[in-house]
Amino acid sequence: MEPWIEYTLPPELVAQEPLNNRTDARLMIVDRQRGELNHHHIRDLPRILQPGDRIVLNDTKVIPAQLRGERAKTGGRWQGLFLGTNDAGDWSLVCKTRGRLQPMEKVILHDRDGKPAVTLWLLEQIGDGEWLARPESELTPLELLDRLGRVPLPPYIRGGQMVDSDVQNYQTVFARTPGAVAAPTAGLHFTEDLLRAMEQSGVNFSAVTLHVGRGTFRPIDVEDVEEHPMHSEWGELTDVAAREINSSREANQRVIAVGTTVTRVLEAAAASSTEPKLAAWRGETDLFIRPPYEFGAVDALLTNFHFPRTTLLLLVQALGGTELIRAAYEEAIREEYRFYSYGDAMLIV
Repeated sequence: MEPWIEYTLPPELVAQEPLNNRTDARLMIVDRQRGELNHHHIRDLPRILQPGDRIVLNDTKVIPAQLRGERAKTGGRWQGLFLGTNDAGDWSLVCKTRGRLQPMEKVILHDRDGKPAVTLWLLEQIGDGEWLARPESELTPLELLDRLGRVPLPPYIRGGQMVDSDVQNYQTVFARTPGAVAAPTAGLHFTEDLLRAMEQSGVNFSAVTLHVGRGTFRPIDVEDVEEHPMHSEWGELTDVAAREINSSREANQRVIAVGTTVTRVLEAAAASSTEPKLAAWRGETDLFIRPPYEFGAVDALLTNFHFPRTTLLLLVQALGGTELIRAAYEEAIREEYRFYSYGDAMLIV
């Protein structure tokens, strides 16, 4: 049987803005034991979840990684996506422009008002569309991005064009650790009030970090899933979080991952451990979770709706079961759920 869940989504179901109140988003409960689908809202979580449940959040912070400017020698428009730095302090970027870029080419970065601000030298191409680059600036990368960068919205939201409200909307309220070039979107549904209400109802919380990279949303364009080159992302499970999660598991309490990113961290840590218990873990993971997969750390998952033929949807299928998740997506389209980053969610239990 094909691994893919294919579906046709009416364009109007692609959410272009978040709801005014994040907790008003709809929530589909996917009950694996009963094979049932039930409809609620995110605001209902304090009464849906059980006392003792442990919610695991991703505290990564989206950086303003999208850059714009012009090529000094041609005046042509240039766009870049900052991916990180190496030990020498050089930047890693994905570049987009007309024509062919050359090593040691100069790019003039613009500020958010479109005015020339900083010179960036493209040093060399390093594969997969990435370039090493070096800015002429004494500022740290984060300081420079805060001054020049834009929120790196996915192209299905207004063609990737940010508005001022995206600075807050495309960031979780518990974001702490800068490094992501895309939001861990399941976490966008939470507000401070909702977190307090959940805590008062007996829910426990832990945090991990996974810096969401550009490869997260890359479609699978090979027929054999095994041949898909899985992207790598940096993550961390601290000793404190590992002990909290182990304690919950020993007490037979559910560990609920908020998002596929949290799932990747916990399952990467579980896969690297020689014991049933989790231990502190940090580093790059290219773990590809797809059916069939035996989960070692996650009992339930809160997640948004994902594109077909993506590793994200395959992860969801691995936990929920392909046929039940297929039925859930068909139901979501029928009931006009809002899809993708600013859209609604499902909770697989």
